[in-house]
Amino acid sequence: HSGAEALRIVADWSPTLVLMDIGMPGMDGYEVARRLRSEHAERAFRLVAITGWGQDEDRRRAQEAGFDQLLLKPVGAAELKAVLATTA
Repeated sequence: HSGAEALRIVADWSPTLVLMDIGMPGMDGYEVARRLRSEHAERAFRLVAITGWGQDEDRRRAQEAGFDQLLLKPVGAAELKAVLATTA
């Protein structure tokens, strides 16, 4: 529901994949991604942005923040299955 909640969840749980919206209240997904990458650098997990913002600048910012991939809303079932398949 929020960036702060995402940080708490990842601190308590070691996911292999994090699907995260960019537009969250309080702290956007870019900041959460940067913090996850710096606070959990020893952990191996894929970080995938899910957003309605898909311009070149948005993709650049997502990559710089530490996202491995960016999916545009609405995300289709086949696209989500492909992401899950590469994580398994």
